[in-house]
Amino acid sequence: QVQLVESGGGLVQAGGSLRLSCAASGIAYSADAMGWYRQSPGKQRELVARTGRGPTIYADFVKGRFTISRDYAKNTVYLQMNSLQPEDTAVYSCNAFYLPGTNYWGQGTQVTVSS
Repeated sequence: QVQLVESGGGLVQAGGSLRLSCAASGIAYSADAMGWYRQSPGKQRELVARTGRGPTIYADFVKGRFTISRDYAKNTVYLQMNSLQPEDTAVYSCNAFYLPGTNYWGQGTQVTVSS
């Protein structure tokens, strides 16, 4: 069973930075895609960034501020978040996608940005 363990969330002031990490275990080969999603209270979960087969995708609201990267040797995906704003406050969850269509999710990590 694939397990995704996230780390790196926390409390930061507006304009600050955080780096999220998500390590996948329990499977011998790399996911076809890995990404980050977020969910704020009262809102639906939304894609933040995703990388893997095909082009790397960023949500419009993070372009130029967030960078997703992946270490295939460590089966880990990272999300570097700069210029954080209060509206970025959410639970950030890691996703791993395996063809033909299996998704795995991490437990989520809270990111809180104070103004």
